[in-house]
Amino acid sequence: MGDMLHGKVALITGATSGIGEATAHLMASRGANVIVGGLHQHEADKTASHIRAKGFAAVGAGGDVADEAVVRAMVERGVDAFGPINILHANAGLTTPDHTQFDTPIHDMDAAVWDRTMAVNLRGPMLCCKHVIPHMLEAGGGSILMTSSARGLQGEMELPAYGTSKGALISLGRNIAAQYGKSGIRCNVLVLGLIMTPATAATLDEAMINLVEEHHLTPYLGKPDDVAEAAAFLASDAARFITGHSLVVDGGYSSHSPIVADVMRMMSAQG
Repeated sequence: MGDMLHGKVALITGATSGIGEATAHLMASRGANVIVGGLHQHEADKTASHIRAKGFAAVGAGGDVADEAVVRAMVERGVDAFGPINILHANAGLTTPDHTQFDTPIHDMDAAVWDRTMAVNLRGPMLCCKHVIPHMLEAGGGSILMTSSARGLQGEMELPAYGTSKGALISLGRNIAAQYGKSGIRCNVLVLGLIMTPATAATLDEAMINLVEEHHLTPYLGKPDDVAEAAAFLASDAARFITGHSLVVDGGYSSHSPIVADVMRMMSAQG
């Protein structure tokens, strides 16, 4: 598995922290030339320099993925550095507390918050695909991944704009898989549960973390490396017959009856 991505060129957005950063490091270690996408150029350059310090190939490409001119420049930066892009991981998403605190129940929703959420979480991946797909066609194919969320499959008590944007990504992925499959381009979606990134650990209180962990089927919560492994596999030729698929990476959180944790607790109390 050490060189399963040898010679591939991978653009990963949202790659300066958390899941994207872990994926950038892992894909680089497996032979990919990585374009590190991030909101701020200096952060993208910093992550790229850390990858190069390990002896792998990477360049930084900063900017807001909701801006088409930025996305076009990001793709051109990668192509100029490494050649046609074979892998796109559209991972950038708007999850900072200064924004999500305003992602309120619909009767209170500020339309500007809704629009900004869709711009980053849905328009951004679409624009990345729009500008990468021509290079994949030129190269004879490629693999596109998108980072969605279990919130895109379930109704929740909070973050309706975020959840709606992530649900739409699943549809976008299937449409791209259908439209470009015969041209050698695969498209799959990672549907994630709670992943303990540094940002998540800093914003969720212990009581909520314990509550969510209780409903997992695994004895632990997910880490960015767990997602990176799934992304690297789907990006590789080992997954060449997998497309139009939504891979749930959530420790079994969404796969079972909602009362499983309660039944387990009841059985434990009964001895």
